[in-house]
Amino acid sequence: MLTHSQIWTAIDRLAERSQLSASGLAKRAGLDPTTFNRSKRVTPDGRSRWPSTESIAKILAATGWTIDAFIALIGDSKRGSTRAVPLIGFAQAGQGGFFDDAGFPAGRGWDEIAFPAVDDEHAYALEISGDSMQPAYRDGDVIVVSPAAPIRRGDRVVVRTHEGEVMAKELKRRTAKMVDLKSLNREHPDRQFGVSEIDWMARIVWASQ
Repeated sequence: MLTHSQIWTAIDRLAERSQLSASGLAKRAGLDPTTFNRSKRVTPDGRSRWPSTESIAKILAATGWTIDAFIALIGDSKRGSTRAVPLIGFAQAGQGGFFDDAGFPAGRGWDEIAFPAVDDEHAYALEISGDSMQPAYRDGDVIVVSPAAPIRRGDRVVVRTHEGEVMAKELKRRTAKMVDLKSLNREHPDRQFGVSEIDWMARIVWASQ
């Protein structure tokens, strides 16, 4: 039997995996920003208030998660089930032989990291080195990237160009011809590319911060 606490904890975990606050998750799903506030989880007379099935459906659609992955979050914990996700250093990602034409992990040289509830068989992890992405990511942070996750304006993404340059940016705007990317570090300039200049772009779905 599912409990009130389990459902709300799964929503909090989904927000965390999506690099959002509970209110940010609600806004992305087109809901009132206060929908998932802790004050809304109990009625004024002290009774438990459950999230609606409609609100859960909307946050799954907004984040690209399936109901099965959401259910896995209900029982997720620090000692929960995990699966191995391929891992390499971010600097290595620009070298040849690590990705196929679709941006999926390929070839040898990958390490592995255990990660729970990844709803993408092609997901992979990159370890950050250096401080060029501060304050978003610091040296030693690990980000998990999902090629299957839908990408929307404002999402953090990893992009690889035809020239072999790999970068982590925020998607500012995408049209049929151009892609505008915002730098995660204010000391670095924003970038703009023609769609034809990009090999692939995939969403960052989690970071070990």
